[in-house]
Amino acid sequence: MYEVELKFRVTDAAEAERRIAALGGRLADAVEQVDRYFAHPARDFAVTDEALRLRRTGDDVVVTWKGPRLDATTKTRREIELGVAPAPDGIATIASWTDLLEALGFRQVREVAKRRRIAVVPWEGSAIEAALDDVAGLGVFLELEVQAAAADVAAARGRVESLANALGCTAAERRSYLELLLATG
Repeated sequence: MYEVELKFRVTDAAEAERRIAALGGRLADAVEQVDRYFAHPARDFAVTDEALRLRRTGDDVVVTWKGPRLDATTKTRREIELGVAPAPDGIATIASWTDLLEALGFRQVREVAKRRRIAVVPWEGSAIEAALDDVAGLGVFLELEVQAAAADVAAARGRVESLANALGCTAAERRSYLELLLATG
């Protein structure tokens, strides 16, 4: 599957929420997410435009690999995401996975912490996820995302761009939260 995403910096979260609601989306309660990113022992993910992360949302943990971006406007990329077996303690689970990855030669780069509120917006025959993210050290962003098979990427990109326009979003941010945090020092 491919993740088709656009992200925008938000200066007025209440206005963004109002616009999402006007299009039929309802933002859920905030959840805390912590993403722990890793560097590969034999290749530079910054050069290959890939990412490997562990994400903890409460006690749920997933391992995600993201491939290189496929175009110059959106953050469309192949994504493989695997859930980790349910565990009673997400913090202990992510620590154990970190130990495993480090034993294999991966190196922890940085954590990204955020409070995320998600809405599903019905748009052009599809359901597009709109996430309002308050990212520690960066501020508030709106991410619009849909998953698509390879043959459907172009149509999905068009739907996400159309929804962004309807929400009044301009100046998409192509860098990941990790890239933005690393750029701030």
